[in-house]
Amino acid sequence: MEYHNADEPIYVISVAARLLEVHPQTLRYYERAGLLKPTRSSGKIRLYSQREIERLRKIMRLTTELGVNLAGAEVIIELTERLERLQQQTKQREEQLLAEIDALRQELLKAHLE
Repeated sequence: MEYHNADEPIYVISVAARLLEVHPQTLRYYERAGLLKPTRSSGKIRLYSQREIERLRKIMRLTTELGVNLAGAEVIIELTERLERLQQQTKQREEQLLAEIDALRQELLKAHLE
């Protein structure tokens, strides 16, 4: 199985639109509204990453299924992404602290045995 970086811009607008089952104009509108910023190729072609596709799926679910307007969807997405970053930072800090605790236990055990 080949691995792709979720942030690698690989989909042109027509493919992204097909994946999302929307018209390419919808993606252009979302871009103008500030909901996404696709990468541009040297020829100014919009390129979307898998992460952007997933972000767009969330936006579309919020707007179509839950009736949230675009401004509300943007706030919800931003808060969700911030929460995910904070959870990741918390997990990393927890791992650091557990490693430090383990190192201190090893030092105490070593000192106790000497």
